[in-house]
Amino acid sequence: MTEAQDGEIPDGLSAAELGMWQSFRNGTTYDLRAHDPVRDDPFAPHSWGPERSVGARTVARLLLSGPAARPGRVAALKLRGVRITGKLDLAGGHVSPYVELTGCRFEQEVVLPECHFTTLRMVGCAVPRLDAARLHTEGDLHLPRCRVERGIRLTDAQIGTDLLINQLRVGPDRRGRAFVGDGMSVAQDLQAEMIETLGELSLRGAKVGGSLSLRGSRLRATDGRRALNAPQLSVERTLYMTEAWVSIDTGNQGTTPPFGVARGGGPARGTRAQAFECRGAVRLDDGRFGDAVDLHKARFVLADREELSLRRIVTPELRFNAERPREGRVVLNGARVVTLIDVSASWPGPGGLAMGGFVYENLVPYGHFPLSRRLEWVLAATPEYVPEPYERLASVLRSCGEDADAREVLLAKQRRRRETLPPAGRIWGYLQDWAVAYGYRPGRALVWMAVLWAAGAVAFSQYHPESIKGDEHPQWNPSLYALDLLVPVIDLGQDGYWLLEGGWQWAAAALVLLGWILATTVAAGASRLLRRG
Repeated sequence: MTEAQDGEIPDGLSAAELGMWQSFRNGTTYDLRAHDPVRDDPFAPHSWGPERSVGARTVARLLLSGPAARPGRVAALKLRGVRITGKLDLAGGHVSPYVELTGCRFEQEVVLPECHFTTLRMVGCAVPRLDAARLHTEGDLHLPRCRVERGIRLTDAQIGTDLLINQLRVGPDRRGRAFVGDGMSVAQDLQAEMIETLGELSLRGAKVGGSLSLRGSRLRATDGRRALNAPQLSVERTLYMTEAWVSIDTGNQGTTPPFGVARGGGPARGTRAQAFECRGAVRLDDGRFGDAVDLHKARFVLADREELSLRRIVTPELRFNAERPREGRVVLNGARVVTLIDVSASWPGPGGLAMGGFVYENLVPYGHFPLSRRLEWVLAATPEYVPEPYERLASVLRSCGEDADAREVLLAKQRRRRETLPPAGRIWGYLQDWAVAYGYRPGRALVWMAVLWAAGAVAFSQYHPESIKGDEHPQWNPSLYALDLLVPVIDLGQDGYWLLEGGWQWAAAALVLLGWILATTVAAGASRLLRRG
């Protein structure tokens, strides 16, 4: 092939390549489809002959040093139903023309490391592998409905506006990774709705300037890999791992609810809901999400030692109303959330939840979430006694005006703590619980005080003791004497003047002892409430 001058056609082009060359200069779509759905399907086993084939070298030449556009036109490469033979290697190149490839078939991998594009759109194409590390686009990168057999690499790529990969299907590379976007930066939205990955979806340290949507997607891990590995992911708005709406007839994506939650009951007519499903471990540790993390009706299928890890994430809102994982663990250690929106049935049972240091400020349950279930939620997260989750829950309930519920939580904390004490401490704890519920139910203390006072007054009314100091004594008053014994510290002028003998000494000692128990437990409870207030 000889070098072409400006506007000249190089030698050695096939008929299909010649047509592509002319269409490039005109900026029109070069369409080689047979207009047969089976024969035009780039994923079908049917082969495409030379009449529909162009060489990757010719495509690269057009993109890197193609001819000028015809007068009044804008040069662009727009191919439809074309087979591209050979390896398309544009590594390090600068591509100025607009590129749009629809329903095309690549025979070998596409190599785009450190390549610069304005906008690149590949729609419904069959690609063995896409290597685009450090790719830079001024506009969009679109890969919707493509199928990539051996993985996509977009490490440290810079996408000027949106990254759209809806309904993408990707297989694993040699290391078990399907999509590698570590360090990638997307200026606006990353739409990955209804994608299917066999292998790890890796977004370590990626930054998204808008929302990241994985609605209706199905992620599946390979051996030794996670399904989603995205520590230190930064999303300016919301991460959606929710359901999508799909056409019942075609299976194609339909209208998606704006916030991932269907308003008004369910999908629109003619569509069905497809849940987000993840088969394998998920890692979102140290992520930052500007608006919310939404897990509405998400399905996580975890093995015994796999985790849905949300360690140290920071977000104003966490919507945890996914399906309950049957195995594995949900880990929220160190996470900081302003509002936790959840469903009682979404949380795993004992051994399946960890939330040490989990900080949240508001609780907004979907549906009925009684305090007993909330205490079970804390119990599931603390196989061994830890006071912090109880205190956090009590603080949040108190800030919402639920003082009675807050006291119940703190009472449950004391009962859990009691089980860790030595035998003597447990006995004392049971006594405090039985008497005044560790001071969190002060009404019970008043009842006990009244009962003991009445019993003491009745008992001492049947007995008139002798004076210790002869005539130096107040008038005998059984009611005041019983109250003087029962209330410590305060002197009502009866104790210390009368000589008790026999069983009356034991009765007086019992009143004194019970009075101290009631007083100390009530004082301890009052000091806790004042300190937390």
